[in-house]
Amino acid sequence: MMKNRAVWFWAIVLIAAFAASYVRAADEKIVVFNPRGIQPDIRKIPMAPRPATLDGKTVYIVDTKYPNTKPFVNELAAALNAKYPKTTWIVRDKAAGYMDDDPALWKEIQEKGAGAIVLLGH
Repeated sequence: MMKNRAVWFWAIVLIAAFAASYVRAADEKIVVFNPRGIQPDIRKIPMAPRPATLDGKTVYIVDTKYPNTKPFVNELAAALNAKYPKTTWIVRDKAAGYMDDDPALWKEIQEKGAGAIVLLGH
């Protein structure tokens, strides 16, 4: 009989403690911080002006050598050449992967090209 009273006593104490904490938590406000920190303002860069036509222009198709993209690059070049026969399409491989710079290629495109399609994979 004494054991039952002790169980009931502790059950009531636990229920009362839970109820008191629930009421107190409903009234409190918590301050949280964004884990990303303070984000810098977004700098908008306008798109390059578009030419009225691609006729007589040279456009580079740059492959960043993402795995298994070469067949796609070749098909893209063939399709663009068929659709825009008055445009010169030049396929170039980047010297390294996507994240690595290739100043010689960019210089060639700026000097000889009117634009570029840079393929990124996926």
